[in-house]
Amino acid sequence: MESVEHLGEMGDTITVARGYARNYLIPQGKAVLATEGHRKMVAEHMKLETKRDDLRRAGAEELAAKLGELSCTISAQAGDDDQLYGSVTARDIADALKKDDIEFDHKMIVLDEAIKQLGVYSIPVKLHSEVEVTAKVWVVKP
Repeated sequence: MESVEHLGEMGDTITVARGYARNYLIPQGKAVLATEGHRKMVAEHMKLETKRDDLRRAGAEELAAKLGELSCTISAQAGDDDQLYGSVTARDIADALKKDDIEFDHKMIVLDEAIKQLGVYSIPVKLHSEVEVTAKVWVVKP
């Protein structure tokens, strides 16, 4: 019924342990038993989900075109060697973008590790699995 990491994509027919299916996948709505009726139901579900995903992608592309290049400035305390006393996280970047009336969930910001130095960083923001914009983040001393 939906993609499960390290297991399979939506619409795949896979074999798993009975307990895993009975105790996790089926109660969570992530899978159903592979009967003929369920296969037809999953095929219909996949058609609807594909249409929804196309709409979400189109909305994300429209938003990306409207936003263009994002940028924000974050003030952080730092030592003489430009090493930050704390760190700048994805949540801090999302909060700084909210001040500019741009609302993102911090989970959309792809930050491999927290920023710990002063400087300018290009941070990718995933609006959709196929749509990404770049935010320029300036980390400066106050």
